Amino acid sequence: MSGRGRKAALPPAGHRVEPPLAPDGLVVTVTNKAGYTKEFDFAELPVATPLRHSLARAFATQARGWTSHKTANNNWIKLGLFAGFLSGLDSPPEDLDGLTVAMMQRWRARNIATNTGKHTLSVVRTLLVQEPRLTTGPLAEELARRIPKPVPSKQSYKRAERDRVVLTAQRQFRSALMRIGENTRLLSRWRAGDVAEGSREWRIGKILDQVARTGDVPRTIGPSGQPFVTNHRLLGGSNVENTWGRLFLTGGELTALAVLLTDRFAWNLYAYSRMPVPTRMPSAGETASVTYQVQVEKRRAGRGRWFSTENITDSGADSAGRLITQALEATAHARDLVNQQKPGTDLLMTARSFRAQQKHTDLDRPAPVGVMFFGVSEDMAKAWARGHQLGGSPFQRSRRTTVTREGRPLQHTQGTHESTYVLPDKEAQRASRSVFEAGAREALQQAKATVTYAGTITDAADPEHQTTATVDCEDEETSPWPAPAGGCGADFLLCLACPNAHVHPGHHPRLTHLHQQILSLHSVLDEGPFQERWGDHLLRLEDLRDKVGPAAWRAALARVTDADRTIVQLLVKEDLAP
Repeated sequence: MSGRGRKAALPPAGHRVEPPLAPDGLVVTVTNKAGYTKEFDFAELPVATPLRHSLARAFATQARGWTSHKTANNNWIKLGLFAGFLSGLDSPPEDLDGLTVAMMQRWRARNIATNTGKHTLSVVRTLLVQEPRLTTGPLAEELARRIPKPVPSKQSYKRAERDRVVLTAQRQFRSALMRIGENTRLLSRWRAGDVAEGSREWRIGKILDQVARTGDVPRTIGPSGQPFVTNHRLLGGSNVENTWGRLFLTGGELTALAVLLTDRFAWNLYAYSRMPVPTRMPSAGETASVTYQVQVEKRRAGRGRWFSTENITDSGADSAGRLITQALEATAHARDLVNQQKPGTDLLMTARSFRAQQKHTDLDRPAPVGVMFFGVSEDMAKAWARGHQLGGSPFQRSRRTTVTREGRPLQHTQGTHESTYVLPDKEAQRASRSVFEAGAREALQQAKATVTYAGTITDAADPEHQTTATVDCEDEETSPWPAPAGGCGADFLLCLACPNAHVHPGHHPRLTHLHQQILSLHSVLDEGPFQERWGDHLLRLEDLRDKVGPAAWRAALARVTDADRTIVQLLVKEDLAP
């Protein structure tokens, strides 16, 4: 199936896929998704001929799964670095079976310290393991060593940085949208015959009609052979905004739109080159809003998972779908002109080139149609940022900012969301500090509540209170541990953790003796069982001791009675029912 859900056309009869490796064993041809080919000549590598052939075979084997020239070129560059490393050795290997563990350890040491080096190691290893001679033995073990993941070099924007980027993009795109909207309305009136013939507006409308049909205003060839705008005075100038820019976005304005889309939806820069025109979803009687189905290409997801769809609703000025509506309006004339020249083309991100003749150099992107091109390249992104003094390309940082702001995976897995976007991001770390601090404080309070005496210390007994084995209880009906039949269902030792507990000097002898008996258990029980059964009770007794005072606590030991000893013995043996 094609990306839009239509049946893919069958290849012509007798069609066969040419092998990527040429008969001479040195040239590998990589065919991208669009059907364009690119050759990689291994005769250029500065290594021995047998090694060239082996590397070419490994490259060709891996190339069968590639669908872009960018991937192939990236692998080619990394392999060239490896070949250059081998050629610089005192005794370069003649073939792959001449590689040694020492060579590969030296190669690893050269690259392991940087993100680029780690990526180079990973790419070269993936190619080398295609060779059967390297699947066993010490060298295979060396190749199998773990390569640490690169540390993300791009961080999300701080609030002020993000606001500056978005505001810059909004100003540029909205200015273009207003310009195109105003001229579109004039063109519609002219085509409907609602403009007085011969008037200035009528004459401009006629020029707009030519711009919509051809992509350019009328031009006259001057004496020097250079064309110039025929009606520049009528149009108010010969610059882009007064000529063909009246109906089409420029490359910079298309980039600004892409920046806004990435900030809103976290779409990857490369998705814009092949993003189809969103389709309107049917709605049951809904007139105030419109829902678009947007198809997003995810090349790294692998075959069969390249596309995902997102439903985005335009329900007002602040809704996410309003930007989709504006994108459709701003690109409408460009898309119509493309369909006139190449029917069936339905790509959203379309703009007009400054050049009438465009050379198609990036074969991974759709070829231009006439004066129209599609998507945003890395060079366009960098040029846009430089032009607005914003540093480097904003797309990776904007995407990271949106993902961390939304706090959920967007076009990627949960694992990627956490390991690549959230955990390494400094802004996410800063934002989470207050959450961690609040959680730690809450945990501390809970811990303190667990191991501290929770009741009241008094100077005398209250006759209204009920006596228990350890304390006096103010109200057993409001116990934190109610019994099914009513009243309190807690162990008597838990009375020390109850806010209804009252301890007066008459309790001190029994509690000090209980403290000593629990300490004696600590000396005979393993740490785990002791802490599980007696640890919290011991800490509460020691907290109570600190509140009563060490002197009063020690003096109470002299007043321990036989009744106290009997009750404590029952408590320790867990024979005393609550």
